[in-house]
Amino acid sequence: MSDAVLESRDLARSFTQGETTIHVLRGVDLAIAPGEIVALVGPSGSGKSTLLQAVGLLEGGFSGSIRIGGTEAAQLDAAGRTDLRRDRLGFIYQFHHLLPDFNAIENVVLPQLIQGATRAAAEERATTLLTALGVGHRLTHRPSQLSGGEQQRVAVARALANRPALVLADEPTGNLDEHTADVVLAEFLRLVRGEGSAALVATHNERLAARMDRVVRLHEGQLQ
Repeated sequence: MSDAVLESRDLARSFTQGETTIHVLRGVDLAIAPGEIVALVGPSGSGKSTLLQAVGLLEGGFSGSIRIGGTEAAQLDAAGRTDLRRDRLGFIYQFHHLLPDFNAIENVVLPQLIQGATRAAAEERATTLLTALGVGHRLTHRPSQLSGGEQQRVAVARALANRPALVLADEPTGNLDEHTADVVLAEFLRLVRGEGSAALVATHNERLAARMDRVVRLHEGQLQ
């Protein structure tokens, strides 16, 4: 898929423990088209998080090819990979990882300032995203003053703040109760589609996965 926003070929990752080699990823080939939302399903220990760390350029030690927006990550130095993550990728985790000393709007403004946006433009963008996610009335509240669902909404807004081509989400609703997870996922899908971003969403929840455009399954380090 030449126009893929993400393309991995023969992606592999192994660890050695004593005399034993553990193959976490075994030649993963995956392509995601612009605007496509893909669910990555598999049991705990199947390698979902490792795959997301690989394609998110968060760890080394992988073999194979990772191309993001046509750029081969292996050809980049550390600074180049950092720039690619900042400009092309957004990340959401099971735990929100918001900065505790900053309020909701500040958590969404900061990544934009790092990318070079003006404060006025960053605050306007943050307000638009947070309002679309139903937390526009909580802009000046710090994470400790927000519910779990509200915190995760802020994390979604932060991930989308710099208009990434691809959002990588690792069990983004795994820390929420079922009702809140349904609501947050619906808002996430609506906003990602509205923004025109693609997404790769790791989940063990088959019901939530079915709401995405496509489901890929990871079993013992291989896509099925």
